[in-house]
Amino acid sequence: MTRLLLLLSPSSNRVYAGTAPGVVAAELQVLAEGRLGAPVRSVEPVRVAGVDYLAVELDAPDEPTGGEGYGATYAALGQLSAAHALFRRVGDDLLAPVGLPRTERLDDDLLTIPKYPGRTNEQFTRALLNVTLAATSWGDQVGRRPFTVLDPLAGRGTTLSWALALGHDAYGVELERREVEAYAAFLTTWLRRKRLKHSIGLNPLRRNGRQVAELLEAFLHPDAEAWKAGQRQHLSLFAADTLRTAELLGRRKVEAVVTDAPYGVAHGSRAGGGGRDRSPADLLAEAVPVWASVLRSGGAMGIAWNTHGLAREDLAAIVTGAGLVVRDEGPWTRLAHRVDAGIHRDVLVAHQP
Repeated sequence: MTRLLLLLSPSSNRVYAGTAPGVVAAELQVLAEGRLGAPVRSVEPVRVAGVDYLAVELDAPDEPTGGEGYGATYAALGQLSAAHALFRRVGDDLLAPVGLPRTERLDDDLLTIPKYPGRTNEQFTRALLNVTLAATSWGDQVGRRPFTVLDPLAGRGTTLSWALALGHDAYGVELERREVEAYAAFLTTWLRRKRLKHSIGLNPLRRNGRQVAELLEAFLHPDAEAWKAGQRQHLSLFAADTLRTAELLGRRKVEAVVTDAPYGVAHGSRAGGGGRDRSPADLLAEAVPVWASVLRSGGAMGIAWNTHGLAREDLAAIVTGAGLVVRDEGPWTRLAHRVDAGIHRDVLVAHQP
């Protein structure tokens, strides 16, 4: 047995920081099902010399050897949303640092610079992305190959930015054009400031002679030589109603749908009469089947939502009705946490058979 101590990254959101150990513990156990070379015996918060850690006990894990030789155990630990540093516990009083392999391809200020009201915490967004990718048929390949990720309620693009940062292709749909414009302005400036090879533009999308949406499209690669060789990461963000997702993507299918659903104040769809629909439950009932239709066989959907407006069993019924199989056991059910007095957020993950 090996005893490890995981130091979590600080969070600017103090409420989320208080709940992060529980979220990360469940996230690790989810990833362990498909990635770790040994079972996780236990994960629990501990305090050592006044500093909080997650204590992780593993049965006979792969040993890290440095460089490219990290075992599957340590590769999975490096994927965690709030992993900052890892130590092997030697006796009761000594800690030996252990390097964590990282798969981020872009600088983290792509996620930390944007500040605006209602922004989802970037650590939680990565946790949501991680557990959704883990539920796909290719979950054991996370960190070793690119995925296609869709956020059909994209807002200002936190999920899309994480997808890009981790080397994936990203698709998004967002009703509010001003949000798409704000993300376009930020991403354009960021890419130029980082001097990355890229092309980017926000232009009308026309089909059959009429405009159907505004489309932010970007191509990029962090390696100049790879760019010269024709390698590209791709981003498409449509300014349109999420109920038109299948129409906008056409024949394209994605491997993961990852979204933080509305909390009951404002979100990304219209009611049938043309006015703003402010019922998250009604939106999800209409939208989930549309989102499921663009998933590849073997793909997965991860939805974060406010349980004060929709019970878990009701959302599970919606998702099941769309033909998906809900992961409703063990750590998959331990990702819930408080956001504020009016928002208790949970995560539901399901896969496409």
